Amino acid sequence: MKNIIQHINKAFDHRVRLGIMSILMVNEYADFNMLKELLGATDGNIASHTKALEKEEYIKVEKSFINRKPNTRYIATAEGREAFSKHIEALEKLINPND
Repeated sequence: MKNIIQHINKAFDHRVRLGIMSILMVNEYADFNMLKELLGATDGNIASHTKALEKEEYIKVEKSFINRKPNTRYIATAEGREAFSKHIEALEKLINPND
């Protein structure tokens, strides 16, 4: 049981980032308003945490217009999906070390 926390990823240590990635793991994409509503977070929180995940290249951002209104969509990258899966596995091993 050496180095039990080595695969816990600091990029996911905040609840909003954990929530964003959780949503993106089970949805093809999520837009800004969907994340804001599901997570109960402010505009600033969503913006700063998505920016942090984008910087790590864990999510991809797509901007477009829908009925002349700006729309921002977020998509988990393959790298992000892999990193998040490893993070969840590490948490599970921490909780249930004998499994």
